[in-house]
Amino acid sequence: RPPFRSPRIADFQEVLGEPTVALAKLRELCFSGIPFDGGLRCLCWKILLNYLPLEKALWGSLLKKQRDLYSQFLKEMIIQPGIAKANLGVSREDVTLEDHPLNPSPDSRWNTYFKDNEVLLQIDKDVRRLYPDMAFFQRPTDYPCLLVLDPQSEFETLRRRVEQTTLKAQPVARSRSGLTNVSSPLKAAPSSLSEYEVLPNGCEAHWEVVERILFIYAKLNPGIAYVQGMNEIVGPLYYTFATDPNSEWKEHAEADTFFCFTNLMAEIRDNFIKSLDDSQCGITYKMEKVYSTLKEKDVELYLKLQEQNIKPQFFAFRWLTLLLSQEFLLPDVIRIWDSLFADAKRFDFLLLVCCAMLTLIRDQLLEGDFTLNMRLLQDYPISDVHLILKKAKELQDSK
Repeated sequence: RPPFRSPRIADFQEVLGEPTVALAKLRELCFSGIPFDGGLRCLCWKILLNYLPLEKALWGSLLKKQRDLYSQFLKEMIIQPGIAKANLGVSREDVTLEDHPLNPSPDSRWNTYFKDNEVLLQIDKDVRRLYPDMAFFQRPTDYPCLLVLDPQSEFETLRRRVEQTTLKAQPVARSRSGLTNVSSPLKAAPSSLSEYEVLPNGCEAHWEVVERILFIYAKLNPGIAYVQGMNEIVGPLYYTFATDPNSEWKEHAEADTFFCFTNLMAEIRDNFIKSLDDSQCGITYKMEKVYSTLKEKDVELYLKLQEQNIKPQFFAFRWLTLLLSQEFLLPDVIRIWDSLFADAKRFDFLLLVCCAMLTLIRDQLLEGDFTLNMRLLQDYPISDVHLILKKAKELQDSK
């Protein structure tokens, strides 16, 4: 007897079984939530984030090309600098002034190396705190990166770089106000767990894989580099791909996450760039849009928040920039992202989700004073994301 398959899974399999995936149909299905079974979510996200083309015949060659490219990035950005650093200790006489660590020239490879270390330390600090309430990120991956962990090699790994760079290095000043403010009690970890342990040599924890993805992204995108909060965007993507039930996909979770993260960042990176804050594509404009939408849908609540001088930047900044990844538990964030990624007018639906979150606690907000309301918004009280998404869909349909 064939195993029981829900009609929803059958719907997904039908759309994904076509030689060319019908994107509109797939979006519609994904919008209502993707089943975890059979790695459906991982596959759908890769299509929705424009990593996999709609023609299935192209998948094999594209995946091979991208994964080889990622290995190339590892070699150029982590392994070669690591070898260069290790070799310095071996043959001192080869070191010319050009390549001397104290060479003051801004073009010196060393100058780049030290600048990279500042970024690396900031990433390291942030990824060690990813989802402290879950053991996943501290566990060893089944597929450690053999390129980087080759026991024969003496080169300096990112792990060693972090250990050797003085921890007194100034933190990167690229943090955006509000991104990490008032982390919700839900996510506060006991202090003993807040820094992940480094596993013995030859093993790698999942958080170290995330660190490498972010470091390579920062190197390839110097205009934005790394900004605090990107760790919260890459976390759910990596978790989803690294728990794929199909081992042949799961094995490549790192490379696939890197490209999906890069594509997603291309759509939301303007939120992370301070100089764009007040432009049409910047975050201020989007935050104001949350309030103007609220004004249309619930003018009484809108006026109350205005009167209390509760500005959208106090809460919507984090909601929008981090795609709500800080407001809910990881499985719920992933469910919200099904709908966000399926939205053809990408992230318009996110504004409606933010509005729904406000209207669902309207009674408390209408009664509360400034302090109470700020607490509600900074640590959102409703954990039922299905209720929130249903409300957001009603708001969308009531246009």
